[in-house]
Formats: sequence, structure tokens, C-alpha cells
Amino acid sequence: MAVATKHVKNGAFNGGLLHALKVNLYSYIRKNAMKTRNHACHRTSVTYSDEYLRTRLAGKVAICTASSAGIGYSAAERIAREGAKVVICSRRQENVDDAVKKLRNQNLEASGIVCHQAKKEDRQRLVDYTINTYGGIDLLFTSAGVNTHKGHMFSVTEEQWDKMFDVNLKSTFLMIRECVPYMMQRGGGAIVTNSTIGAVYPHKTADAFGPYSISKMCIISLTDLLAEPLGNHNIRINTVAPGPIKTRFFHGFYDNVPAGAEDAVDKMMITLLNRHGHPDECGAAVAFLLSDDASFITGETLVVSGGVFRKTT
Repeated sequence: MAVATKHVKNGAFNGGLLHALKVNLYSYIRKNAMKTRNHACHRTSVTYSDEYLRTRLAGKVAICTASSAGIGYSAAERIAREGAKVVICSRRQENVDDAVKKLRNQNLEASGIVCHQAKKEDRQRLVDYTINTYGGIDLLFTSAGVNTHKGHMFSVTEEQWDKMFDVNLKSTFLMIRECVPYMMQRGGGAIVTNSTIGAVYPHKTADAFGPYSISKMCIISLTDLLAEPLGNHNIRINTVAPGPIKTRFFHGFYDNVPAGAEDAVDKMMITLLNRHGHPDECGAAVAFLLSDDASFITGETLVVSGGVFRKTT
């Protein structure tokens, strides 16, 4: 502060001082953020004593895909805590059973079924199960996603590329298309898709996860393009773009990083809040976008990243 005061008094508060402050801040952020690899998230706890939050989604029926763990589970849990009846799904029966048990142990209304979002018969069975169990569909969170490739763009195989686009993009669109007619029957609804911070800053992740980021960029475009036709039926659609959220999927990005991708990976570790996010924080964003509190928001991307890639250099 004394240095800054001296410069102000001398009329020399200029770019040089600002540059020095930026360099020091960046060094501090990088030093402290890297510690979050092995430390728990320090965040403000969310309580559900507020009657409004516990009833914000009351009377709604929600489908959450890929929701037995990670962001998908946290979103399903938050949606159920806010009063909705939730149908979760996963590719393995034991994972579905475990997730449903955890939700029901909290006295939440939840059911589940095995579903691989990329399989047509599974998507149809999920929708039929929801209709037969709860009588309709109001809300949808498409959380399914895979990353089959790390490294330079040109090293991706055709099979890896096809799998990412089949699961991340194609199955998301088809899942939405399956649910929309039932939302129309209810007079409207809300949808949230799942993208990634790499889709917002693709040039920052190209050396490490380029094809994955491209597939998730398409999710943002899909959400944008569907907003108008769905809006004509009182159905809103938005996307969340998570950054470094502490999930098994996220940490999988950092196993066996290829040569040449280390710098891009390191930069994804640094946030302005000096920590990584918790899945509950992304789940809260999903629940908000599905709720009437977001009633005038559609076609948008909500970044949940702690300010990653926004640091000064």
C-alpha cells in the first residue's frame, strides 16, 4: 500500500505498477490453487431450512441422466430437495440402486432405472418408466458425457471421435426430443444440458482435450438453436458449463497426461477462488435454471468454474 501511495502522490500510478501487481497476483493464485489437487473444497455450506427452497420445484417431475454420481447425482439430489420427484439413471443397476437408496434415506422422492443415454431403447424405456411412475415430465437434465481422448487434436482416432459425438451431442439431442412431447402435454417445462468450460474457452484446452471441447461446444450451439422452437411451447432450455469440479470424471482428465498437454492441464487447475468446485455447487446452478426463478432465461450458458481461465497473465 505504501508503494501504491507513493506512486499516486508522484502522479506515476501507471501501467508498470499495475503489471507488477498482476504478476504477483498470478503467482499467488497459481501457488495456492495447485494445492487443491489434494485438499477438500472450502466453501459455504448450503442448508435447506428455507421453506421456499424446499418447495421451489414442488409438484414437478424431473429426469436426470447419468445421475448416479458426480454432477448428475448432485443435481438430482438438489432437485429432489427442492420438492421434485426425480428419476435417475445410470448404465449399471447397482449404481442406480445405491443412488436411489441415498436419496430415499433423506426422505426424498426418487426412483431409478438403468439407461445408457446413447441407446435408443434405453432412452425410450427411461421415458416410459417416468410416465408410468409419475404421470408426466416437467424437467430434464442431460448429464451424460464421455471423454475418450487426450492429447493433440490430430492424434484422435475415428472411433474416439465418433463415441464422443454419439454420447455428448447426438444422444443429448435425442433425449431432449423424447421428452419434449410430454412437456408440451404439461403446458411447458425446462431443460438443462451439460457442457464444459473447455467449450467456452476452446483455445485454452485444444492441446489437451480438443475433440471433447468441440463436442461440448456443439451442446452450447444445440441449446441456443433449440431455445426458439421450444420457447414457442413454453419450454426453456439452458446449459451449464462446469469448470474444475471435484468429481471422478474431472480428475480423470489428469491421469496420464500426454506430453505437450501439461501446460493446458495445469491452467485448468487454477481458479480465481483458489479452489476447485464441489458437485453440489453445479447442482445448485442446474436447479436454479430448472426453476421459475429462471423463468425469463433461455438459450443461455451458465459458467460454473470459479473463474478459471480468467486470471491475468
